[in-house]
Amino acid sequence: MTLHNDVQRILFTEAEILAGIDRVAKEVTQAYAQRDFTVVSVLKGSCVFASDLIRRIPIPLELAFLAASSYGDGTVPGRLEINFLPTGNEIEGRNLLLVDDILDTGKTLLAVRDELLRRGAREVRTCVFLDKPARRAVDLQPDFRCFEVEDHFVVGYGLDFAGRYRNLPFVGALREEIISAARTRNGA
Repeated sequence: MTLHNDVQRILFTEAEILAGIDRVAKEVTQAYAQRDFTVVSVLKGSCVFASDLIRRIPIPLELAFLAASSYGDGTVPGRLEINFLPTGNEIEGRNLLLVDDILDTGKTLLAVRDELLRRGAREVRTCVFLDKPARRAVDLQPDFRCFEVEDHFVVGYGLDFAGRYRNLPFVGALREEIISAARTRNGA
């Protein structure tokens, strides 16, 4: 059995993903053409997207990482933890492009953005691979996004469920039976 069998349907193919990243890379390049900036990738989910994105941006940039988690092994957001924040000289007075895999409720991205601003960033713009506005719980719109997605539990291209599926070259909707089985195993 492969991971592909756990996907109900493919939402974005590998070719569609690359075309979307090319479009966003052009938008980011235009926005930062005359300014220094740092891409801050939110681990683990955005590492695939961020690496493909930065290779398509032909202007100077710096790269930093942080870790933010709110899902654990479940499907419902939990308590937010931010780790591995960039050091002061990577944040203070800098223009930051905060890159994440998905903008869902918006609580995580908003909290991370606010923390970077609190630590002295000049500006923090947001760039997301997927935007799921149907689940938004806070007033936050991404500055850049590749795709808008309906309210499915999505996996692939860096997005996971219980640590799996990040290595799929496409984005797909996870079969409900997989989610239900995990809930049963975890006593939910």
